[in-house]
Amino acid sequence: MKAEGWKDRLVYQRKNFWKTATPREREEAQVFAAGYMKFLNTCKTERETVTHVASLMEKKGFHDIDIVGKADRLFRSARGKNLALAVIGNQPLTDGINLIVSHIDTPRVDLKQNPLSEDSTTELAVLRTHYYGGVKKYQWMSTPLSLHGVVIKDNGETVNISIGEKEKEPVFIMPDLLPHLASREQYSKKIGDAVSASHMQVVFGSMPYEKEAEKLKEAVKLNILYLLHQKYGIVEEDLLSAELQLVPAGKARNAGLDGSLISAYGQDDRVCAYASLQALFSLQPDKLDRTAVIYLADKEEIGSESNTGAKSAFMLDFLADLLKYNQESADSMNLRKTLIKSQIISADVNAAINPNFPEVHEKDNAVHLGFGVSVTKYTGSRGKSMTNDANAEFNSKIIRILNAAGVNWQTGMLGKVDEGGGGTIAKFMAEYGAEVIDCGPGLLGMHSLYELSSKADVYSAYRAYRAFFEKA
Repeated sequence: MKAEGWKDRLVYQRKNFWKTATPREREEAQVFAAGYMKFLNTCKTERETVTHVASLMEKKGFHDIDIVGKADRLFRSARGKNLALAVIGNQPLTDGINLIVSHIDTPRVDLKQNPLSEDSTTELAVLRTHYYGGVKKYQWMSTPLSLHGVVIKDNGETVNISIGEKEKEPVFIMPDLLPHLASREQYSKKIGDAVSASHMQVVFGSMPYEKEAEKLKEAVKLNILYLLHQKYGIVEEDLLSAELQLVPAGKARNAGLDGSLISAYGQDDRVCAYASLQALFSLQPDKLDRTAVIYLADKEEIGSESNTGAKSAFMLDFLADLLKYNQESADSMNLRKTLIKSQIISADVNAAINPNFPEVHEKDNAVHLGFGVSVTKYTGSRGKSMTNDANAEFNSKIIRILNAAGVNWQTGMLGKVDEGGGGTIAKFMAEYGAEVIDCGPGLLGMHSLYELSSKADVYSAYRAYRAFFEKA
């Protein structure tokens, strides 16, 4: 055999999707990306994601597990922030399920519980904030932001807020310091200290309440409250219990002159949520062996805490009710045995090698944009701290499934060993005793306001998740 033949047979080579894809696959990738971009534009928060997915589920024939009689497509949502969906397969659930877990929360800037004040020096109305998740604070300065969330009124009514996404709506700004005066305040500091949390106040208005403005203290704040009351019927006390978030205003955009990339906020991790959702929607129950489940979780960016995060009992409770629904024992022992026999993909993004900062990656162990979905054995930091480390048998099985399905895939770490690191939901899922591995697209600029993904990788993620459900 010639050297080229041996190379093709023996050497691992990641394959560029655009070089290997058929014309039909290229078109399918573009169509899939268009749907994904619409999803991103609609789903700027975890609550908006759950609401939107709920509208899709109804069209796809999914039924609430707590209400329906007999059905093979089931779901349950919790507190408007997370969601589980299942397609019942032919095998008993006690043989194990195939589960894909992704998260629908994203790094953002939350409003503090008492957010509104009038700055005594400038007499501007400002919103005080508290950032959520791993953000570079300086990136949020002087960029258009929109306000999303819910306010619960005194009578219990829920008011949904979305301001700044439509062209004629106002946007909101955290004004940065001009370079002319930044020498001592910013340039002399480390980049992480140049903007502190106290600098991240949002200018919310400047006009005083018209009537008796000269006699009133904090007339600008009063005018803001008056406008909010006129439009939404809320008072300041309602803001104290509200959940309001600031996110980048604007829509997902095609990126690159060739239109092969997507620039958008919130792709970590709504790209995996969308891809797994579409994979589940494509399944035919009568042709499915193992029951397929997806879990869209909240709070991953702050450690999967709270009663809507992956550490909560939500997924266990849903699986127990699935067992009962399928006329199988849902006792504690049977639930544990079911989980131990299950296979789980922690669907989360990886850090693609960045042409501007290649030195933080090891090329052969990094994800490359456009070369397919990443199969990531472990994440964590430095000495594999705080990670799931997938077993070789399960890792190999996933690779075989992807190869058989013709899915473009690659393997890669988050970065060089001592550069830092990060974690995913995988380690929490592994505590159930199931086989777990990370699998998702690479991103450039992860956790920035406008992350960059490849349409090839987004489409490859969908195909990977579908193959996992059908063949694993």
